[in-house]
Amino acid sequence: MPYAKRSTLPWTITDGRAGNVRQAVALASALRLGGQQRLQLQPQAPWRWLSPRLLPGAAGGFGEAFQNLAGTAPGLAIGCGRQAAAALRVLAQRGTRTVQILDPRINPRHWDLLVVPEHDRLRGANVLTLLGSLNPVSDDWLAWGRAAFSSFEQLPGPRTALLVGGPTDHAPWQDADIQPLFQQLAARIRADGGSVLATTSRRTPKPVTQALLAAFDDVPGVIWSDGGDGSNPYAGLLGWADRIVCTPDSVNLLSEACATRVPVGVLLGQRAQGRMARFQQALRDRGRLLVGLEALDADVTLPVEPLRETVRIADEVRARLGL
Repeated sequence: MPYAKRSTLPWTITDGRAGNVRQAVALASALRLGGQQRLQLQPQAPWRWLSPRLLPGAAGGFGEAFQNLAGTAPGLAIGCGRQAAAALRVLAQRGTRTVQILDPRINPRHWDLLVVPEHDRLRGANVLTLLGSLNPVSDDWLAWGRAAFSSFEQLPGPRTALLVGGPTDHAPWQDADIQPLFQQLAARIRADGGSVLATTSRRTPKPVTQALLAAFDDVPGVIWSDGGDGSNPYAGLLGWADRIVCTPDSVNLLSEACATRVPVGVLLGQRAQGRMARFQQALRDRGRLLVGLEALDADVTLPVEPLRETVRIADEVRARLGL
């Protein structure tokens, strides 16, 4: 039976994890094809166990919504993450052009294009590499963040954005490592003036969040710590920051910080290992990443060249696929 009419808009396909959704949506937006449609997979056993390898019946192994989409064979699908890599293989068998973000750990020939960070070392004729990760940060996005959180303008400057993630295998820092750095940063702001714009993530250990709140209890600013503090002000934090300080555990977090036009420092960078260490070294080699609280001493009047790879990758995808 012939397939239904193909969708003219790109589809982003992910497992729903925030980092994967963010990258797929950022690329789809940068392609400027008039919009996008999004699908969150509901992978079932045994297909989810073996992704991105395929078993018979995979079209029905990722939820009803995906099974319906597979029947329409959309023109272009962009996926991010291991589950999406398998789903894109199903669509490719039906004629969909596919762009897989992140290394699927199997032969790249199963997709039209792959987009991977340089520190993953995957290479091939259909592999596009970038420094860091895809993200939406641009001058317009930062301006939107300032407008959406205009009250931050009233906070005293310089404003220090503090982005706190959580320990990972590639950056196994401990609670006891970060707490003294919070206290040092708070002391600097008290002594020099200014304010803090801080946020934690879902991976941030509770003791770290508690230490953050305690250290900056009497420091002017905003701390978004548990999702119960109202709308996530992340775009406002980056938009109003005069300098940014990050923990060393997230490529996405560091990439987005370095996509701004202000100095960026990484706390506990010495804890980074493997791919994360290579990524941070590449940022330092470009002069885009400082060590620890050195970002507080940087001359904020000097121009900063932002790290913005998303538009370049989008242009390459358009050229390679003839979009």
